[in-house]
Amino acid sequence: MNSLAGRKVLVVEDETLVAMLVEDTLLDAGAAVIGPAATVAEALQLLNAERPSVAVLDLNLAGETSEPVADALAAMGVPFVVASGYGAAGLPARHAGVPVLAKPYAPEDLTAALTRLPG
Repeated sequence: MNSLAGRKVLVVEDETLVAMLVEDTLLDAGAAVIGPAATVAEALQLLNAERPSVAVLDLNLAGETSEPVADALAAMGVPFVVASGYGAAGLPARHAGVPVLAKPYAPEDLTAALTRLPG
């Protein structure tokens, strides 16, 4: 059984094509997708409405940092993976232990990273 089956995954990604690919990948893996959210405000609104099991978070959303979303997820105890073109270098120190998926990544890398998260 796939360990993403039945898990709610928040997707925070501002590039439409990437967001669609991520959503398709997660749905194929049996996950329920929350979002995708393209802005920090949208992501925080989704978090207020529904608690995800795990999340995948693009660090740079059209020029704004998604650090407030990372902080909210950490405060809620929701594990997440950061998808970034900048690698771990773009992560703030308080989130240094968060797994990073370097963009571009393969769909199976995303599902494997999320599967490894508790939740």
